[in-house]
Amino acid sequence: MRYKSSFSVLVFFAILIIGIILAYIIIGMENVVAIEWWMVITFLLAWFVASGIKVANPWDRAVVLRLGSFHSLKGPGIFFIIPIVDTIPYWIDMRVITTSFKAEKTLTKDTVPVDVDAVLFWKVLDAKKAALEVAEYRSAIQWAAQTALRDVIGKTVLSEMLEGRDKISAILQQIIDERTEPWGIKVNSVEVKDVLIPSALEDAMSMQAQAERERQARVILGDSEKQVAQKFEEAAMAYTNNPVAMHLRAMNMLYEGLKENSTIVIVPSSAVDSMQLGGLAGMAALTLGIQKEQAAKQKPESAPDDQIPNE
Repeated sequence: MRYKSSFSVLVFFAILIIGIILAYIIIGMENVVAIEWWMVITFLLAWFVASGIKVANPWDRAVVLRLGSFHSLKGPGIFFIIPIVDTIPYWIDMRVITTSFKAEKTLTKDTVPVDVDAVLFWKVLDAKKAALEVAEYRSAIQWAAQTALRDVIGKTVLSEMLEGRDKISAILQQIIDERTEPWGIKVNSVEVKDVLIPSALEDAMSMQAQAERERQARVILGDSEKQVAQKFEEAAMAYTNNPVAMHLRAMNMLYEGLKENSTIVIVPSSAVDSMQLGGLAGMAALTLGIQKEQAAKQKPESAPDDQIPNE
């Protein structure tokens, strides 16, 4: 990339104007031919000086070739070259550069076509190698990253690719860095942005994940039932050795069942005999008493304001 510095243009016009003023001061207005020759010489001098002045930005390095051979690296700031003899074929950017690359319809190790998008962060450490060792180093590093990505995808199964992006990024960074090191380029990091798989495979994986979750739910439910059965077994052992506790528990269960606005409750005869409720008459009385208690609770505490008895 070639830069056109406004400073060199300013120097060109400054030398040209000074030359014109000196021509009229020294030669005068009479000798027109001498003034024309003076103007030509001034123009060539201004072009020569302005062409030799270059200004590089803080992040740029200019590769200077002298008669086709490498001469030096210039920059940052202002520097001078010899026009025609020296040339600047490359301006190398020394900042960290991001390059996006992708691999489309690439088969994984388990023959699944995937599309992978990634970003490469790299930096030129040696401007001389980047200019002389490879042609178009930007394109070269992009192609090197893309081929490395395809190689890694072909050696990785889909599950590892979806779960271990950090691992794939580290492998890519190592491979690309080894390829670009002779070019004076350092790979800082590689980030895998997205892994796209076919829609049919997405549906199948979703069904598989749903089936796996259902299986885990059934296993958890079975474990819960097992724990409940163990607790019931422990409770049965406790009630077997303590009839009084069994009697109190049965009465509490009957009371709770009748309290929930139940009109008919089926109770085993053995439980009625053990609780000494006096057969069906005792059950009916108990039910009637509970219903009256609930009706009394639901009765309004006071009559409405608009219902006032007549005197």
